[in-house]
Amino acid sequence: MHDATRQLIHDYYAAFNAGDMDRFLDLLTDDVVHDINQGGREVGREAFAAFMTRMNDSYREQLVDIEVMVNDDGTRAAAEFVVLGSYLKSDPGLPPARGQQYRLPAGAFFELRDGKVARISNYYNLEDWIQQVSA
Repeated sequence: MHDATRQLIHDYYAAFNAGDMDRFLDLLTDDVVHDINQGGREVGREAFAAFMTRMNDSYREQLVDIEVMVNDDGTRAAAEFVVLGSYLKSDPGLPPARGQQYRLPAGAFFELRDGKVARISNYYNLEDWIQQVSA
């Protein structure tokens, strides 16, 4: 179970880094729960796809230094990584975008079911990001 779970999380991030949204979304359950950093909760693959469309419109990101941890039965995982990004288009309620670069430590918690991601909760320091893009 550990190896399959670890591979699923690595595949998830590889698809993200490649910009392969079809593969990325295929790794989610239909009823995936997405807890947005310092935001609300969205449910369903369609909601997650819409979120990713908005994100990909405003940000270009690559995740590096990815470390994955898995619980004993392989049903939960956590990942720690660094986000290397460019802020391309202003996001409502945030500072104006001017192509600013940022480097942001982040983490995520996952719940897995039937070989897919059933819940993802992402965490990063929004104040750190705001300071970086406001400089």
